[in-house]
Amino acid sequence: MAQNVTGPAAPGPAMRMKFYVDTKRCIECGGCEVACKNINEVPRGISRIRVLTVNEGEPGETNVPVPCMHCSNAPCVAVCPVDALFTRADGIVHVNKETCIGCGYCLYACPFGAPQFPTANVFGSRGVMDKCTYCAGGPVEAFSSKEHALYGSNRVAVGKLPACASFCATKALVAGDSAFVDEVARERDAVRGPSVKWGWEQAYKQA
Repeated sequence: MAQNVTGPAAPGPAMRMKFYVDTKRCIECGGCEVACKNINEVPRGISRIRVLTVNEGEPGETNVPVPCMHCSNAPCVAVCPVDALFTRADGIVHVNKETCIGCGYCLYACPFGAPQFPTANVFGSRGVMDKCTYCAGGPVEAFSSKEHALYGSNRVAVGKLPACASFCATKALVAGDSAFVDEVARERDAVRGPSVKWGWEQAYKQA
C-alpha cells in the first residue's frame, strides 16, 4: 500500500535516517525518555524509548537506550496484515493508527520491542499500536492538530533531529542521515578502537 511522506520534501538525494546507540557513553540519565514523552506527548503507559541496563551490578554493566531502530527491512512491516506499518522513502518506519487493528504481530516480530500497546486484557484487546516515530509525525496532514494528537512532533520535516538524540547530554544517542551517523561512529572507533554497533546487525545489515 502506497503511503505519502508527510512534511516538506528534502532537496537533493533521498536520505536514509538511522540511529547510532553508543553504549560506552550512556549514563542512564533518562533524558532521552523525558524529552520524548514531553515533546511528543506520548500516550500514558507508552515509552517510545527506554534505557535498559544489561548485567546490572556486574563487571561489564552496560546502559542501552532502546528506540525503534527503523530497520532497513523492518520485520514489523513484513508481518502487518493490514499494511498499517510502512517504510518512508527516508527509511523511517511509520504506523498508520487509523488502519492498525491491534493484532500484535509487529510486537512479536520486532527484535527491539519497539511496538507497544496502551491496553491489554485476557481477551487480547490491545488497542492501537504506538511506537517511536523518529519525531517525524505521521501519515496525515503535516503540522496539523490531528498529526500531533496521533503521532506527536514532526521535527524532522523542519530539519531537526529526534528529541531523544537532541537532548542526550553525552551524545550516546546519535541520529540523522546514515552518512553522518556512520561518520560519527567511525570517528569514535578511531579514538577508542573498533566497537560493536549496538543493534546495527539486526537493523541495518542490508542498508
